[in-house]
Amino acid sequence: MKKRQTRITLYSSRNCSHCRRAKAYLKEHHIPFTEQDVERNRRAQLDFMRAGGRGVPLIMVGEQQVHGFEPRQLQRALRQAGFDV
Repeated sequence: MKKRQTRITLYSSRNCSHCRRAKAYLKEHHIPFTEQDVERNRRAQLDFMRAGGRGVPLIMVGEQQVHGFEPRQLQRALRQAGFDV
């Protein structure tokens, strides 16, 4: 099933309220994800920059990027990846 193959990565920083909202949304909908703190983790920062990150949160749904926390845009990306949200 697509859902198990699609990797979700949340690039965030600790003082970001939009990042906290994005994380809460993913948890509320039982979406497995990996969180990468771009302030504390150098590798996460490099991956974020390579992905073209302009600001946090950046949510990678597979190869699809969701910049910022826009629930409708995130929901659309998750549905396209096979998640029930």
